[in-house]
Amino acid sequence: MRRFAIAGLQLELTKQDNLDVLEHEVRLVKARFPWVDMVVWGELAAFGAGVDDAQPMPGPAEQRLRKMARDSGVWLVPGSLYESVDARVYNTTPVIDPDGNVVARYRKMFPFLPYEQGVAAGGEFVTFDVPNVGRFGVSICYDMWFPETTRTLAFQGAEVIIHPTMTNTIDRDVEIAIARANAATNQCYFVDVNVAGRLGYGRSVICGPGGEIIHQAGTAREIVAVELDLDQVKAARERGWHGLGQVMKSFRDSDVAYPAHQAGADSDAMRALGPLRKPLSQRDEQPEAATKTGGHLRIAKT
Repeated sequence: MRRFAIAGLQLELTKQDNLDVLEHEVRLVKARFPWVDMVVWGELAAFGAGVDDAQPMPGPAEQRLRKMARDSGVWLVPGSLYESVDARVYNTTPVIDPDGNVVARYRKMFPFLPYEQGVAAGGEFVTFDVPNVGRFGVSICYDMWFPETTRTLAFQGAEVIIHPTMTNTIDRDVEIAIARANAATNQCYFVDVNVAGRLGYGRSVICGPGGEIIHQAGTAREIVAVELDLDQVKAARERGWHGLGQVMKSFRDSDVAYPAHQAGADSDAMRALGPLRKPLSQRDEQPEAATKTGGHLRIAKT
């Protein structure tokens, strides 16, 4: 069996320097669960969502994260940090091995526009290998709403997708469904770790290669420590989950050329959607504002 233990740290954090809290939590996890191989926490957990906290990588925050991994002897996927590169800012997840080496950095491909302003989009998919275990992929929060991101990581051989998230909106329930769908349609583990407290609504979820929920957290602080068996991914892809659909093989064997993925692809339907911008109130959206007079609706020019 190719077993690998992951602890997802769903922590109650605020928008400040949380590195002391996070370091303490990593030590607690390793002391309580010495069998844990990897620790993951939510998106932007270190400092919260603020591009003013962006710093270069390598940089002081990443250096401290490297020491955390080395001192605890774990793989560390520390959510993400805003990374400053020349005049740009990226939402970046470093992957750090138990010796404290940065083996990969992933830049979020789909910043949560139009809300995550001032953040550039990354353009490279990232996978990394854990020796004698298997291949892992990384995505961040809004990325999972675009099925091509997880499919590409699975296409590149990822058996486990590590997915830090920061969600404090009412669509968390939908995201859980998407996490399950990503796991099922790509026959992989999907490890979706959210933050809690003022920064997020929790409900982290770990899904198996059939889309089954291995564990779903509540809304408060919770340490989710699970042992994954990557041979189950291999079996699901070769035989189908419970002997059912062999999804990845069918995708491999298909000769469909999807129109949306062709160079220069365009459509009337997509153009008709209009610009990507924040929605306004109904009053501000309409050139006319509705006022109520005498119990009847009257349209007044504004």
